[in-house]
Formats: sequence, C-alpha cells, structure tokens
Amino acid sequence: MVGGFDLRDEPWIPVRWGSGEAGRCGLRELFHRAHEIVDLEVPVPPAAAGLMRILAVMTARIARDAGGVRLDDEDLAEEGTDWLDARNRVLAGERFDAKAVDAYFDDEVPAGRFDLFDAVRPFLQDPRLRAECRDSKGKTATSGVNKLVVGRPTGVNGAVLFGHFTDVDPVPVPADEAAWYVLAALYNGAGGKCTPRQLGGEKTGTVEASPMRGLVSYFPWAPSLFASLVLAVPVPGQAGEPDPDDAAPWEADVLPDPLGPLPPMTWPARVLAGRFRHAVLLVPSEDRRQVVDAYITWATHAPAPSARDPYVILDRRKDGFAPRDADGQRALWRDLDALLLKDSDPDARRPLSLNGLPPSWRSRLAVRAYGFDQDRAQVVDRTWFEATTPPVLQWQEEADHVMARHVARCRKAAEAVGSRLEYAAKLAWKVATDIGAADEAKPKLDHKKPGPWAAAAVRHYWPRAQAEFWRLATPDLVDTAAMPVMVDVALAALDEAIGRVNRADIRVARARSRARGTLRSLLRSADAA
Repeated sequence: MVGGFDLRDEPWIPVRWGSGEAGRCGLRELFHRAHEIVDLEVPVPPAAAGLMRILAVMTARIARDAGGVRLDDEDLAEEGTDWLDARNRVLAGERFDAKAVDAYFDDEVPAGRFDLFDAVRPFLQDPRLRAECRDSKGKTATSGVNKLVVGRPTGVNGAVLFGHFTDVDPVPVPADEAAWYVLAALYNGAGGKCTPRQLGGEKTGTVEASPMRGLVSYFPWAPSLFASLVLAVPVPGQAGEPDPDDAAPWEADVLPDPLGPLPPMTWPARVLAGRFRHAVLLVPSEDRRQVVDAYITWATHAPAPSARDPYVILDRRKDGFAPRDADGQRALWRDLDALLLKDSDPDARRPLSLNGLPPSWRSRLAVRAYGFDQDRAQVVDRTWFEATTPPVLQWQEEADHVMARHVARCRKAAEAVGSRLEYAAKLAWKVATDIGAADEAKPKLDHKKPGPWAAAAVRHYWPRAQAEFWRLATPDLVDTAAMPVMVDVALAALDEAIGRVNRADIRVARARSRARGTLRSLLRSADAA
C-alpha cells in the first residue's frame, strides 16, 4: 500500500468553529471554511507556529481578489502599495474562493505531495533517508518515534516533560499528531548529534539547531481564521523578495541537494518554509493510521541564509539585533510595547508581520504568540506556551502614538519596579540575617544565597502588576503615571513575602523599612525624570 494519510482531507488540524464547537479538519476544509473558524487549537504551540507559516505560504497561493488577482502575483508584489490594496480587496471578500482552493490542492501541486506517507514525496519529508541513514556497521538506522515526539525522553537520561515513555517500548503516534511533530522538529529541533546520514563518501551525524528554536512567534489575530491567514502573509520585500522560482518544499520539482548551497530566501515560500536544518521521514504502521518509527537527521550543513523571519521581535544586543528568546516565565503583556512601537523604540524592532496592517481592521486585531522555551545550544526543552492579547493593535504607534507610548511607559515602569523589588527583597534578607550588614551603606549581596524573600516577592508581584497594567492600558488613563501604581504593588508583594509574623522581629522590621525605602526611591527618580 502506497500513501494513505492525505493531509488535504484527513481531519488533522484542531480548530474552533464560530458556533463554539471544537473540531478537526484537513487543509482543504480549513481553507474552504476558514471564515467559519475562529481559532486554531493545535495543542503543541511550536507545531502551531510552524503550521501558521505553512498556511501563510498556501494562503499567498490561494487568496485572490474578485478580479482573480493572486496575492503571490510577482508584478503586484513589486509595488508595496498595490499589494496592500489587493490584500484589502481579498479581506473584503470575507472568504477564500472555493475553486481557487481546489485548484491549488488538486492541480497546482503534484499528486501525492500532501500525503504524509507518500512513497515518492511525503509531505515535508525526505524519502532518501531510508537508504542514507546508516549506523557504523552500514545497517539502516532509525531515530525512534520518541525522538519525533517533543516531550518524550530519548536514550537513557532524557527528561520527561509530558508523559512516561521509553525507547525499549515506544508507543506509536497517531498519524494526525505525527504531522504536528514533523512541524515541531523542522522549526524547533535541537542541534547536536543525530542519526548519521551517509551521502557518497561523506557520513555525518550532527545537525544544526532549527531556525525557530527557543523563539517566540507573533501573528496578527483576527476574529476569523480567514482574516488571520490573509494578514499572516508577510508584505513582499520586507521578508524576502518575490521570485519566479520561489517554491515551498511540497511544490518544488526536485528534493533539495543536502551537499549543495541553499537557494536564496525568496518570498513567500522559501523565507517561511525553506530554512530547515533537519530532515525527517516517518515510518507508518501497516494500516497508515499511526507512526511507529522515524528518521531524523541533518538536511544541510550549508551556511544559514541571511533572512529575517517576519514573526519575531528583534532585540538590540551588543553585536546587533537578534530574535527575542522565548521565556516561559514572561507573560505576553511584557512584550506589548515592542509590538506597538515601530520607530521610537531604539532597543527593539517589532515583527514585520505587524507592519502595514489595514487601518480599518486594527480595532479588531489581537496578537497571538506561540513560544517554546528551549536552550538554543543544547537539547533542553523547558516549556511551551500560547497566549493572545486583547485587540490592542488599534494602539500601534502609527495609529495612536499617545496610547502606544503610554503602554510602553506602563510596561517599563512594571519592569523597573520588578527588578528593584527583587533587589530590595534580597537586601532585606541580608540586613535581617547578617548583623554586620545592618550598618553598611551598601551591603554586598550574595546572589547564590538570595534568601527566600526575593522569589516569593516576585511571585506575588507579577500577577498583580499584570492586572494593574491592563487597568492602566486604556485611553481614559493615558495621563496616569504608572510608577506609583507599580511601586504600591511591589510594596504589598514585599510585605507578603516577608510575612506578618516575621515583621514582629526588630531586625526584620528594620530590614523591611530599608527595603521599602529602596522601592520608594524609584518615585523620586521618576519625579526627577
């Protein structure tokens, strides 16, 4: 039996319908009914982030205005304003054209390319791995299904994140879920040792980290998936240039040359789906409903192409700008000013995907973030997350610079107070427990022994700071200073961390008073500024 799990029609993508019901659909139904879908509900955020990039490529091919002009039209893409006007006309249509959807999936892409288990060109996989993955004795070497599934341990010392599995008794993965994990492996896979791949006389068992490993992706999020997908297509020229040879992996005539140079990062397909460092091949069960094994190895060792991903925030570093790392302890609102400000923030550059949004849509647009907190250099996966803001893009700097800067001031005040609170709590512990430190003007803190109050204070502070941030983030309070509000929150968090019983001790009382003075000094600094 050849093939057997066609992603066009198999229900593998979890969605939320406008009726409120949860469901699953294939690619064809997703595009046919995108205007009826209000959300994607893929339970693996790194897979969802990869899926959004794949869907954005397909959207560029499928979406067209009432006159039949496609979003990926090269002539149209040469003029940014013309392309934006065409996108507005597509949005005005409120749905994808059903004939265009079927034409793409049935005619424009060769048969079998959307089949997860196709013998010749399985979707986003490399069938050559069956012959090229070899162990030291020259025998076929697979990587194991546990290597595919993010969160399962592999080998002897693998960390258990989401279940208990072993390489001795691997549990097969349903085919629909395996599709998610292929995306996660390609976009977030770890670097380091991998299953060896032999090409001619060259045999290598190392791979570089995937392009999105350890990062957060930000997408404009509309009331319908149709609009979210149309807005997810990056503006041509900002992230890659249009090119007649631009092709996604499932569209390309031939498989990539693992030993050759990478093609230029053209728009939209290669910049969104052409930077993979890993190669994957699934081994299906006999009935093609499960995956029982997998090959995961390197796809290329060619230098990574220079192309900006359109869905990441860039932060200023000592050596230039670099994508913002995912942090499982950092709530999405703390990124909000970087999503609203375009030109006035010297330390961050907002995602290109949030530039050039239609003014008439901004009041309806939220931001969806998918992140995977990982070590970029090691095989360490900590946690993944998904978060969505309220409809805040109406406050983007070019639309409402007053609110954008107010939001930025509120966020910066919260960060400054949070940092000072952590220091103040460590100082309080030092003064309360070290008799000599009480008389020192600036006691030397041992950051390896911070005491219990700092972690407790921060734990109390951030949820309340978040609530105050959203209370302040309204046009009615645009002239309200955030610093006093955040200092009050920090003072309360400090008191809860120290505890009422402890405060009865005279040394603790003095230490508390000193720490509170440290926090209040921020108000004097704010007044001076």
